[in-house]
Amino acid sequence: MKKVSIITVCYNGEATIRDTIDSVLAQNYPRIEYIIVDGASKDGTLGIVKEYGGKIDVVISEPDKGIYDAMNKGIRAASGDVIGMLNADDFYIDDSAITQLINCMELAGTDTVYADLLMVDRKNTERVLRHYDSSTFCLDRLRYGWMPAHPTFIVKRELYQTYGGFSLDYSIAADFEMVVRLLYVAGASYAYLPAVVIKMRIGGASTKGLKSSLVLNREIVRACRANGLKTSLARLLLKVPAKLLEYLGKSG
Repeated sequence: MKKVSIITVCYNGEATIRDTIDSVLAQNYPRIEYIIVDGASKDGTLGIVKEYGGKIDVVISEPDKGIYDAMNKGIRAASGDVIGMLNADDFYIDDSAITQLINCMELAGTDTVYADLLMVDRKNTERVLRHYDSSTFCLDRLRYGWMPAHPTFIVKRELYQTYGGFSLDYSIAADFEMVVRLLYVAGASYAYLPAVVIKMRIGGASTKGLKSSLVLNREIVRACRANGLKTSLARLLLKVPAKLLEYLGKSG
């Protein structure tokens, strides 16, 4: 049975991190290593983390160079066979999420696995704003800025060891660049679990509005080109109608 390392990175996340921690600790999968990487929060985040004592396997709290630097610290600290990321705005939708993902991965015999997630209101997490549908992903869709829902993405640790961690050259799109590097360049195999496994609160770095969206799309173009995948900003605009359909509660 695979050992699963789940990494939560956070900074001043006292308003939401308890939901994240509780959802990980409630998982019915028997071999989970839980790692929290805190960027030296100035609020009560670390106090909440300390309440859980030994239930959290590794706690790192120190200044960092941003979310992707923190993720890399978590990867270096991880000892699991596979690694997943669950940020402090996110939480698993039920106690079987990791079990479902790992069962799908093992049945398919793949290097990675991913699923769907729900983007929800920050204050009312029962209010669904978008269904992030990963079912239509294929490598060609990377050219259009499409990727599997990254918080659901679980990866063999050896892939990070071989191909490196998240690039600090990107402020928002390092997760996209990582997916391109692993799936397109390295040819890692992938499987899709047709289920919603995570709720993500809207308002993170990549969902803050028009300016953020522009930076994201420019970084996506740069990430594609850096990895030999031809695309353009004009091509990325073609994903907008399908994305709007997801906000309307339809598949896209």
